[in-house]
Amino acid sequence: MTITGRIEINPKVMLGKPVIRGTRITVELILRKMSEGASEHDLLDAYPGLTEADIKAAVAYAADTLAHEETILLEGTESAAKG
Repeated sequence: MTITGRIEINPKVMLGKPVIRGTRITVELILRKMSEGASEHDLLDAYPGLTEADIKAAVAYAADTLAHEETILLEGTESAAKG
């Protein structure tokens, strides 16, 4: 299934995680590397098939996914976790 022109989800590729279309580079990998301090240039050097547009698409996909995420807080969960 193509999510955007650059991001796809295919159960046969990386267990269905969102990847850059035509690669095995996951959106998660791109975001993790960036959170560890990798620059766009670092990613392009490390993954020759990756483009600037792919990186932007991965970040946009993550933002869109989070924008539609729903968090449900259960009353009493905090005190139960403390023991």
